[in-house]
Amino acid sequence: MCVAVAVLVAGTVWLCASSAGFMGGPYGGYRVQDVDVNKLWTTAGSNGWRASSAPRSYWPPPPAETNGYLRVRCNGGLNQQRSAICNAVVAARIMNATLVLPELDTNSFWRDKSGFPGIYDVPHFLKTLKHDVHIVTSLPGIMSKGKTKKLKAHKIVPPRDAPLSWYTTLALEEMKKYGAIYLTPFSHRLAEDIDDPELQRLRCRVNYHALRFKPHIMKISNEIVNKLRSEGHFMSIHLRFEMDMLAFAGCIDIFTPEEQKILIEYREKNFAKKILVYKDRRIIGKCPLTPEEVGLILRAIGFDNSTRIYLASGEIFGGDRFMSPFRAMFPRLDNHSSVGPEKLEENTRGLAGSAVDYMVCLLSDIFMPTYDGPSNFANNLMGHRLYYGFQTTITPNRKALAPIFMDREEGHVTGFEDRVRQVMFNTHFGGPHKRIHPESFYTNSWPECFCHMNPMNPSDKCPSDDPHDVLGGQLQNEEIEDVDLKTTDKIESITQIEETMI
Repeated sequence: MCVAVAVLVAGTVWLCASSAGFMGGPYGGYRVQDVDVNKLWTTAGSNGWRASSAPRSYWPPPPAETNGYLRVRCNGGLNQQRSAICNAVVAARIMNATLVLPELDTNSFWRDKSGFPGIYDVPHFLKTLKHDVHIVTSLPGIMSKGKTKKLKAHKIVPPRDAPLSWYTTLALEEMKKYGAIYLTPFSHRLAEDIDDPELQRLRCRVNYHALRFKPHIMKISNEIVNKLRSEGHFMSIHLRFEMDMLAFAGCIDIFTPEEQKILIEYREKNFAKKILVYKDRRIIGKCPLTPEEVGLILRAIGFDNSTRIYLASGEIFGGDRFMSPFRAMFPRLDNHSSVGPEKLEENTRGLAGSAVDYMVCLLSDIFMPTYDGPSNFANNLMGHRLYYGFQTTITPNRKALAPIFMDREEGHVTGFEDRVRQVMFNTHFGGPHKRIHPESFYTNSWPECFCHMNPMNPSDKCPSDDPHDVLGGQLQNEEIEDVDLKTTDKIESITQIEETMI
């Protein structure tokens, strides 16, 4: 019950301009020099904004007849795939195409063959988007020489960050010619900056409403959240101190010669050849924070060793040598292996494990990414938490922190925590704020996917009609089977918030 109340509060506080807690900045982001750390456990102030991805102008349903079929293969990790799915729906809409249920590349890294139907709730996905695009689960069969054969899609490698015009010209011409096209790979293949707020709102409808994990993933996530919150607040941290990210960043000097060899070989095999100097990379904020640095930041902010922390991460490179200092400062550390059911252990490296981490981080009181650059997990989570009620996010400015940590390593420790606090408190904590390049749309969908209850600008006004009527009908809650009432409080609350905000 406490969990349900906590989320309902998170979903309603943002409906009102918050006067408690922090002083609101020009865009609702909090810019402060000193903060009562206890107030970080509450949601950020909304300044009158609330999430809304319903259309605000004429949005016709998709025509009965389409120009053909669009098939895509979404590569990368779970959240890179999630963004690709959003882009695929937008592409299908502007091309008047029938979207084939997106394929998830789950073999190269994840070694997981579950695919879209094994991770996401397919009936909910189809139902939520029925007023936006036509979607089928597979390509249809066609008659050829008296036999039924599956329609073959023409393969195209789309350009990275392709503009809308590429889809409505070249790709559409190929679709009309062959009847179906297969876009692969499909990671980052549609430009994020689209000068059409309705298409951006469609992305939000896909990302925050249509893409719901399967009931068993929601149930496991909810069980973990209940355990963590049984003793009070908890924080989640995406500790991106893993081999692939360290190799990508080129931050290897702090490791042993043997470990450096592993990172160099991984980089040469998986990334473009480039000379990277560790000190240069670090001073511009391109190196992931070490576990110890994360602990020092939290301690400087004012969190003590009683803080309960959920770690969302893969295998920490360098192991206990790097984790020990962090654990000494914050011993109450958990992950889905320590608090999740044993059955999850079978797939901790797969999509299900990543999905559970995503949900627990989404529902945590505070979320802290340690490397939000190219990390789709962190970027998507920050955007999701913003959308679901401006939930508190602590985002370290690695570039500003780098010289402070480097001074400390050279023995200059005087004023260390004051300097860290000055950096950390000069930021927003999950409130509405202007998106400035290179911040991703998936990290911050304000203002397109938000509306204001007392707007100065008419274009920011919240839809006056029932938002579901705008889309053509009331969306109904999906019944989650085999989940008892006590463990579904959280999920049901999220579902109610979804339907309120759309």
